[in-house]
Amino acid sequence: MMPLPQISRRWIPVWWRNVNVWRKLAGPSLVGNFGEPLFYLLALGYGLGGFIGEMSALPYIVFLASGIVCSSAMNTATFEGLYSAYTRMKVQETWGGMISAPMTLDDVVLGEVIWMGTKSLISVSAILVVTLLLGLIDSWLAFWVLPMAFLIGCCFGAMALVVTAISPSYDFFLYYFTLLITPMFLLSGVFFPPDNLPQAVQFAAQLLPLTHAVAVVRGLMTELALENVLLHLSVLFFYGLTAYWLAIVLLKRRLLV
Repeated sequence: MMPLPQISRRWIPVWWRNVNVWRKLAGPSLVGNFGEPLFYLLALGYGLGGFIGEMSALPYIVFLASGIVCSSAMNTATFEGLYSAYTRMKVQETWGGMISAPMTLDDVVLGEVIWMGTKSLISVSAILVVTLLLGLIDSWLAFWVLPMAFLIGCCFGAMALVVTAISPSYDFFLYYFTLLITPMFLLSGVFFPPDNLPQAVQFAAQLLPLTHAVAVVRGLMTELALENVLLHLSVLFFYGLTAYWLAIVLLKRRLLV
């Protein structure tokens, strides 16, 4: 059995390297991470919302906004943990150069995960400003969405790194999107409450980390009561920490053997 990850401050240069690279392409990156969620919010919130009216005693666009915030954090970290991370690992061999220096793979993976959380935080911050300007936030607790975005990004970023560690090519990522990311996007409460689903699907939805992320963020952004917060946070931490450890184990087998 592989030992637990060794934590040190050497993850900071890895994170800072990714920040500097991102700054050179910040404009297109922000458009991609911000544009699609905004279109979902406006098109479905105002378009479909005109037919639906209210959901869970909230205007549909208000209900939708919290779900879009969570899905944006998930997608931003997932794309970074798959395509960008695979490029750094396989194509550019950036990680190989890093671990040749006085740095371990544990440091590299932690720096990558923290960066993915940071990128989700940036994306969600932009969306949160728009929801605030549109008057879709009903509670001062919405400021707590920012640390939640970071946690969601770290969680899904670590999960994506597990897939990257075993991927033979970019095409392999389609399985991950089809089998996990898309079902989570549709069933985790982003567009409608999971309570209306069949019992078996409800049970499956409760096992998905995005369901717990949406439950917390929706309570922070609206007047809905916050319930079982520790449970929801525990699920996100469990997925994130387990995936982080597993990613290190799999990457060591791939890069160090």
